[in-house]
Amino acid sequence: MPASGEEKGDIMNEQAYRAPNAQVAATETSAPRAAPSKAMIRRIVFSSSIGNALEWFDFLVYGYFATVIAKAFFPSQDEWLSTMLAIGTFGISFLMRPLGAIVLGIYGDRKGRKAALTLAILLMMVGTLTMAVMPSYAHIGVAAPLLILLARLVQGFAVGGEFGSATAFMVEHSEARRGYYASWQFASQGLAAIMAAAFGSVLTAWLPPPQLESWGWRIPFVFGLLVGPVGYYIRSHLDETPEFLATRAEKKVGAPGVSFSNQWLNLLLAVGIVAQSTVGVYVLQLYMPMYAVKQLHLPATASFAVVVLNGGLQFIFSPLMGALSDRLGRIRIMLGTSIFMGVTIYPMFAWLQTHPTIASLVMLQSVAGILKAAYSGPMPALMSEIFPTCVRSTGLSIGYALGVTLFGGFAPTIVEAFIHVTGDKLAPSYYVLLAAVLSGLSLAIVAWRMRAGRRAI
Repeated sequence: MPASGEEKGDIMNEQAYRAPNAQVAATETSAPRAAPSKAMIRRIVFSSSIGNALEWFDFLVYGYFATVIAKAFFPSQDEWLSTMLAIGTFGISFLMRPLGAIVLGIYGDRKGRKAALTLAILLMMVGTLTMAVMPSYAHIGVAAPLLILLARLVQGFAVGGEFGSATAFMVEHSEARRGYYASWQFASQGLAAIMAAAFGSVLTAWLPPPQLESWGWRIPFVFGLLVGPVGYYIRSHLDETPEFLATRAEKKVGAPGVSFSNQWLNLLLAVGIVAQSTVGVYVLQLYMPMYAVKQLHLPATASFAVVVLNGGLQFIFSPLMGALSDRLGRIRIMLGTSIFMGVTIYPMFAWLQTHPTIASLVMLQSVAGILKAAYSGPMPALMSEIFPTCVRSTGLSIGYALGVTLFGGFAPTIVEAFIHVTGDKLAPSYYVLLAAVLSGLSLAIVAWRMRAGRRAI
């Protein structure tokens, strides 16, 4: 299917942005490829998204049940301290993401996207299995928190390479609809948020506290463990992307290559672009149920239900905004979202503090969910267009992993500690505002470099 004028413009923008690698970029996009069939599209989207969904389901469940997990594995006389230890273990796992991004990113660029995706989901299942079956501190003592920490580290390593390989796999099947295909990375996160919050809401409502603390919190991890083998089977039977195969063939015949050593500015910009998206997840989705219960004194069941709404909006709007970015341009949509988020986030939290009701929380989460989708839907495609094919998996993986580690992994810990020390319950809005400003600046620089590259051509 021939590309439209706007789509051709997006491809030219990508080539112009990578002006130092213009010869390689031109080679990558010079040979048109047939559009994949609808059946192939479904297979591509599902196989690439299932690992991301499993990752976020597991991480969100851990966050939602942090207080229960704290009692099981991090016993302490101080309830706040035990909760902080559980959340801190959640955050420490993010330190492994950059390492996983480097190892699995390079692996994906050398051996193929399929090989990296298969290995990543296998490692994720190891972490999920450990959480599902691990005896509590009362049964095996200090070994329990140590093994939980090890499981989170293994999963953090796997997740580090998941985003880059999965996004590269999606976008390298079609030049014309990259925004739509890659947006399913975040649509799957919305679906994971719905399922994780639904488990949290149902289990909290139906099980008495002793049963929830004893075995009820393990049910979501068992569910995630059942999903993993399906994703592994599907990924192990995938075909490699045509763009990767073409690039590998060009290397064999002596075509010019690109090393990652000249991609550092692109990497820094990618990290900045990720900031708003990851803070939207870890503050406005993951942390909000705890915030609603501890700071607003709202029912836990209702707060989980509101997160289901947020995830639903992300699941619906991410593909729509990704598809829209294929026509209107990715930066135009994302930069407008950053500005709107920066202007509205403080007033929304101030209103929530003045009116701490379920209705106010629904309003905030509705706006946040739509803005999260509007920003994150086009984001993977934009990031993939920053890096050439031969280093795309590495660049995407490291950029995303660093962004999530720096701005997301410890976000709940930082916000909770800030509230505890200062008593300022508007702390989440400050963190989100900071991320919106940083991402907005990064997008502006990328837009300027695209225009400069176009003039150079």
